[in-house]
Amino acid sequence: MTILLVEDHGFQRRLGLRLLADLGLTRLHEAADGFQALDLLRALPDPPDVVLVDLDMPGMDGVEFIGIVAQERLAHSIAVVSAMEPALLHTVQVMAKASGLRVLGCIEKPLTPGKLTTVLSLYEAEVIGGQVALDIEVTLDEAREALARGEIVPWFQPQAEFGNGKIIGVEALARWRLADGRMVPPAVFVPVMEAGGLIDELTSLMLVQSCAWWKRWQARGLDLKISVNVSAQNLTGPEVADRYEAVLREHGLRPEHVILEITESSVMSDTARGLGMLARLRLKGFGLSVDDFGTGYSSLSQLSQIPFTELKIDRGFVSGAPTQPRKRAMIETSLDLARKLDLKVVAEGVETIEEWQLLAQLGCDFAQGYLISAPVPGEQLPDAIQRWRQTHH
Repeated sequence: MTILLVEDHGFQRRLGLRLLADLGLTRLHEAADGFQALDLLRALPDPPDVVLVDLDMPGMDGVEFIGIVAQERLAHSIAVVSAMEPALLHTVQVMAKASGLRVLGCIEKPLTPGKLTTVLSLYEAEVIGGQVALDIEVTLDEAREALARGEIVPWFQPQAEFGNGKIIGVEALARWRLADGRMVPPAVFVPVMEAGGLIDELTSLMLVQSCAWWKRWQARGLDLKISVNVSAQNLTGPEVADRYEAVLREHGLRPEHVILEITESSVMSDTARGLGMLARLRLKGFGLSVDDFGTGYSSLSQLSQIPFTELKIDRGFVSGAPTQPRKRAMIETSLDLARKLDLKVVAEGVETIEEWQLLAQLGCDFAQGYLISAPVPGEQLPDAIQRWRQTHH
């Protein structure tokens, strides 16, 4: 792993480099300010895996630096290091993500081996199962061929009940592995498919393959619900509900086994048509989940009109919630709203024991995240569930 540490304070920089070296990392670069860091990044043959950047630097502050790194794609991911207040750190994190830069998280000063390990392990966790091709660009034709050749498959991330730790379901996540073993992230290929009208084909593929896996797991005594992501574009044709129901029937599943996850902002783009389709799906027995809750632009009145059965709290609110009062307040408000609307709640991105304990204490229903398991191929799911059972009991 290659790391660049950008820190204007000489002592802090030397301390950071020593801590990284103690963790066994050898490919380390350093810079004293944003200008020096940009010169170094532009000269490197390959972008570093992680840039650790302090926000409060003279000359060019960390916010401006992050903007340029995102624009020029000079790094695979960043982590913010700062003694600033958590609310400001969170704002910078959101800005970087919106610019298309992967953010591993914020490390509050002083640096410690534990804090560095936590953040760097997130980078490692996301590249397990193949090097993620973060800087790759794909064309519509390549995406179409990948679908036809079966290169895009579902991986599954388990969801656990807070009360007893039991695995109750999985989310199907599209994964595209290239011939050289690298993985194309969904953030790269899904927008291409949406723009090119392939998203319905992708959703159908996810649904069909997830149903096939469900039958195999059922034979091994695993009774799980499956969550499949649905784009607003999927909700336009009047026959969608019938088509999805037919896929399930063919594999011996009932709609009650399947939850369709709809991102909060996408539902609202064509409210009348979307509402009609969602109502039909709900009538047939499908569960409906509002994904990434709190990150869209919907009003609460629109949310109350849609027959959702589940609400997913976005990982951005979960990460760091035990130490950040604003995030905790957002979670409490979401849970309160969900109870009043009679919705079950899944917290995404649960990665630490402290986050698990806080969410359990606040009355959240289900957890999903690396604490339980990373997304895994279908054949590895029973083993992943077994590992979780052994650690939880």
